[in-house]
Parts: sequence; structure tokens; C-alpha cells
Amino acid sequence: MLGLRLFFIGILASAVIGAGVYVMKLRSDNAILKANAVKMESAIADQKTLIENQKKDFTEILNANKKMNELVSVLKKDLEDLDKRFNKKNRDVGKLAIAKTKSIERITNGASALATRCIEIASGSPLTEAEKNATKKSEINSECPSIANPNYVPY
Repeated sequence: MLGLRLFFIGILASAVIGAGVYVMKLRSDNAILKANAVKMESAIADQKTLIENQKKDFTEILNANKKMNELVSVLKKDLEDLDKRFNKKNRDVGKLAIAKTKSIERITNGASALATRCIEIASGSPLTEAEKNATKKSEINSECPSIANPNYVPY
């Protein structure tokens, strides 16, 4: 009988010790899971911030693209206007250059300076006060009035 009691006490003690070890393991697992949850919440917050920044960047890119497309369409219109000026009926610039060398040189140099300014503006150079305030045909940049002179309205 004493052997049977010791056997049950041993089984009971083993069960208590096993339960204690199991509880300790559950506590350590719980601590690890809590730490992982904190890391995951931090990672989620970082990802949300990243997504918001990407949305803002995407919006800025779309706006910049829209502005660039508007500028390209304006430049195409200016190019068509310039093409119309040079392709008038029976106009031979070569013959005119031979006949009136000084006049053509002066006109070409002036137009080159205006075209250079157009390229500067299209590349991001800010407008001068004179360009912003130009409203008369004699004050404007005739090579690209739509981008060089925003207040000019052709009549």
C-alpha cells in the first residue's frame, strides 16, 4: 500500500511539475508573441506612412506631368505659328539673305536671342518683370509669346 501511495504521489507531483513547466512555457511564448505584436504594429505604422508619402509623390508627379503636357501643347502651337511665318507663298529666305544681308542678319540675330530666351523659360528660368508685364505687341517675345508673356492677349 505504501508503494501504491508513493506511486500516486509521484504521478501527482509529476503532473504538478509538468503543469508548472507548461505554464512557464506558455508565459514565455506569450512574452514573445507580445514583442512580435509590438514590432508588427510598428512596421504597419511605418508602412502606412510610406504609402501616404507615395500617394503624395504620385499626386505631385501627376501635377508635374499635367503642367509639362500643357507646356508642350503651347510650344507646339508656337512652332506651328513660326512655321506659318516662314512658309508664306513664294518666300525664299536665301534670296532675301543675298539681296538684303544686313537686314536679314539683324532679324536673324534678334530672333535667335528671343528663341534662346524661350528655351531658357521652357527649361525653368523665371520670367522677368518686363516679360510678365508685357501687353503690347512691341513688348512681347514674338518667338514664344504664350510662355514668355502670360499677360499678352493677341488681338
